[in-house]
Amino acid sequence: MNDMSTATGDPGLLAGVRVLDVTNVLAGPFAGYQLALMGADVVKVETPGSGDLARQLGASRELSERKLGVSFLAQNSGKRSVTVNLKSPGGREVFERLVADADVLIENFRPGVLDRLGFGWPRLREINPRLVYCAVSGFGATGPMSDRPAYDQVIQGLSGMMSVTGTPRTAPLRVGFPVCDSFGGLAAAFAIASALVRQRATGRGAYLDTSMLDAAITSMGWVVSDHLVAGREPTPMGNENVTSAPSGTFETGDGELNIAANKQEQYEALCVALGREELLTDPRFRTREDRKRNRDVLRAELERTLKEKPAREWDEILLASGVPAAPVVSVPAALRSEQIRHRGLVSEVELPTDDGQTIEVLGAPTRVDGRSVTPRSRAPRLGEHTDAVLAELGFTEAEIASLREQGAV
Repeated sequence: MNDMSTATGDPGLLAGVRVLDVTNVLAGPFAGYQLALMGADVVKVETPGSGDLARQLGASRELSERKLGVSFLAQNSGKRSVTVNLKSPGGREVFERLVADADVLIENFRPGVLDRLGFGWPRLREINPRLVYCAVSGFGATGPMSDRPAYDQVIQGLSGMMSVTGTPRTAPLRVGFPVCDSFGGLAAAFAIASALVRQRATGRGAYLDTSMLDAAITSMGWVVSDHLVAGREPTPMGNENVTSAPSGTFETGDGELNIAANKQEQYEALCVALGREELLTDPRFRTREDRKRNRDVLRAELERTLKEKPAREWDEILLASGVPAAPVVSVPAALRSEQIRHRGLVSEVELPTDDGQTIEVLGAPTRVDGRSVTPRSRAPRLGEHTDAVLAELGFTEAEIASLREQGAV
């Protein structure tokens, strides 16, 4: 088993764990990427000639034409690529040996596809009783919607997420990034790591059925719990916080500022910092419930003062006063921020080309033992590690050459 846990930035928490990543595009590859960052040997199993569809996706047409799409590069650093034709006898033999040698198999085919290829859960468990098998799909492997195709925006709509995003005038509104794919991938990675604990203790495998729709709904926090527990009908509130006021996005002299004065003492500190002490005794704003009922009037009063200075200046003033606040910034500004650079979230890796070019990708959101967790290596070229991995499985050079002639790999 390949162990690359000594590389800089690799915490080795999953060192010695081999993962077969039979996934495409985002939710599944994102899950595999989290495992790779934590030290697992992630072997990406791709279709010969085409590979992961994400190799053709992203903002750079040139990279996509080289099967190195930006979408692929972002989620596949630190993995190894093996090409296997699961529709050929030789390819199925290779896959069986890969499964027998693996700790984890993660796939995001539509439910039933792997079964039809001869590798449903009963067969996988027969090959490797210790295997942790995680199937990621839009709606899960069971239920009346299980056979439907799913994309992030479809899941956003069906989860109710879009219905509470935007204002009463603009909702339903899509969240501006593939949030359901990301939540689905994180949910899968967490379940896999949990199952590995049991595997190590008992030798027992697991069948994990991760639904992007389920993950999206569980991620919605108070929107869901307020409805389930208190019967509140969720509504879109734009940048306002339904639980408190003033808590939302406010206009300043040169941009927007998020303020979350959720506690009474924070509201009082805000009024003092703005020099608006008269608002403390205004009967419309005296308690949290008063402020929620009159949030629009309160916003107008606060913005009248906030527009006198730029957001950055108010940020410093409110920070000193203990009021939670920060400017609203663009994605590029967030990535360049001193905080993100200090945390080491963005790291540089080589492009899988021969010209020495580098790109920046994201690492893990958790530091381990005080260190940033970054990819141990660049993303792989399609099938780059096929011969090496097959040799690890015991295939001879002649057998590998024969498999290539057959179109099995």
